[in-house]
Amino acid sequence: MKDALFQPMRLGNATLKNRIVMPPMTRSRATQPGNIANDMMATYYAQRAEAGLIVAEGTQISEMGQGYAWTPGIYTQEQITGWKKVTDAVHQKGGVIYAQLWHVGRVTHPANIGGQQPISSSALKAENVKVFIDDGNNAPGFVDVVEPRKMTKDDIAHVIGEYRQAAINAIEAGFDGIELHAANGYLVNQFIDSEANNRTDEYGGSIENRLRFLAEVVEAMSHAIGAERVGVRLAPFTSLNGTIDKTPVETYTAAAALLNKLNVVYVHIAEVDWDDAPDTPQAFKHAIREAYKGTIIYAGRYNTEKAAQAINEGLADMVGFGRPFIANPDLPNRIMNGYPLAAHDPDTLFGGAEKGLLDYVEYQAS
Repeated sequence: MKDALFQPMRLGNATLKNRIVMPPMTRSRATQPGNIANDMMATYYAQRAEAGLIVAEGTQISEMGQGYAWTPGIYTQEQITGWKKVTDAVHQKGGVIYAQLWHVGRVTHPANIGGQQPISSSALKAENVKVFIDDGNNAPGFVDVVEPRKMTKDDIAHVIGEYRQAAINAIEAGFDGIELHAANGYLVNQFIDSEANNRTDEYGGSIENRLRFLAEVVEAMSHAIGAERVGVRLAPFTSLNGTIDKTPVETYTAAAALLNKLNVVYVHIAEVDWDDAPDTPQAFKHAIREAYKGTIIYAGRYNTEKAAQAINEGLADMVGFGRPFIANPDLPNRIMNGYPLAAHDPDTLFGGAEKGLLDYVEYQAS
């Protein structure tokens, strides 16, 4: 059964050694000041280079795009140089790594963006959402987000330009491609989901209008670096960070069809992953496969059996294993051999140094 996970495949111009994806996971360990990727991060990703594909943690495309303290950016030369250490280390181990390009929109606080007011599709505050700021301690200080201002047409054009430049910067930094973060309640998602977007212009209202910003960002990046190096992450059924869509099946089937037309190299679907979360409807997965003909990645609460089944059924081409990759740098080898998985320490997920990042070891048969 698990053999399905170990078939090689092509993704754009890259050959992947297996179907196991390390999905993007924020770890908040970028060097300060400057939010720069560092040697510690290079070691962390290189330890996990047996994944068929690594999608690096969310990386803000601008100062305004930052939602949390200590996350890395990709808009300064120092940040590009820092990421080059990471991509070189992964490539030396034979891995393939994409950058996840991130603008959080309203999911931030002025303390994280130089005192400015956040921007979003609409002047709607994300309810019951907190982010963490650097309050001078080593532990993150959590604060409520604030009301954003509605983006003007000029703002929209400016941010599309920032995404385009970030894609160019990612290729300069040695990434094999990029993933647009259009999921989990962040900026692109704030345009897509009906309850986060009350615009009355061509970027709001109908599904087609709410997908317009996504389309324009993807087109700008694809024109700059090639659609064969552009993937997109979507989260159809999550209500993370306060974004909800009234008709998610219709909205996200339309998004998949749009991304098929735009020839992106993959669509990465983040499923709801809390303990008693409902499964994504099978009918929806079939609709996505019908609408989008490229590589499909699913991530969220997968074990070996469930992942292999999704691939064998033809609904997924690759499967992401998030938290298991934190504590199991050799996860593909453990899956291949049926070795037990180590558990991660939740207290060391965000911030800090090497503890909880680099000190998880490969499986040793006793």
